[in-house]
Amino acid sequence: MLLKSSLSEKSLLLPSGSPSSPISIKKSLSLLNGVTLIVGAIVGSGIFVSPKGVLQESGSVGMSLVVWSCTGIFSMLGAMCYIELGTTFPKSGSDYTYMLNCFGELPAFLYLWVYMVIIGPVGNAIASLAFANYVLEPFFVGCMIPQSAIRIIAAIVMCK
Repeated sequence: MLLKSSLSEKSLLLPSGSPSSPISIKKSLSLLNGVTLIVGAIVGSGIFVSPKGVLQESGSVGMSLVVWSCTGIFSMLGAMCYIELGTTFPKSGSDYTYMLNCFGELPAFLYLWVYMVIIGPVGNAIASLAFANYVLEPFFVGCMIPQSAIRIIAAIVMCK
């Protein structure tokens, strides 16, 4: 509330010494960027990393298909929850907006902070390591891939 009272709306919209045109944010997300962002958020890297473990732990192809079907159903239920939240709170801000409206300012801020500092970067690191592993695998058939090579490729991918 302190921020709202100390700054006027005009000072946020107009730069000093400019005509009376408001500042606008340029949209710079192309169709390809949007599609890859959505596919990365929905599919993620887990679908490429976990099939081997699911097959080993389930013991058969049929049981692994049952496990994948069950997880698909749970994922669909989670997506439906987000659809419901999106229609209940038609504002931008995603998880932060939902947390703010449901639990208040402090839990929303803490969630956003933890997501930006821990969850987001760790997820990006895992996806980059999975990508690097799959890129290098054809070059090291029959032998171990050097961890330093995986880390270098992952670091290059993350710096993009």
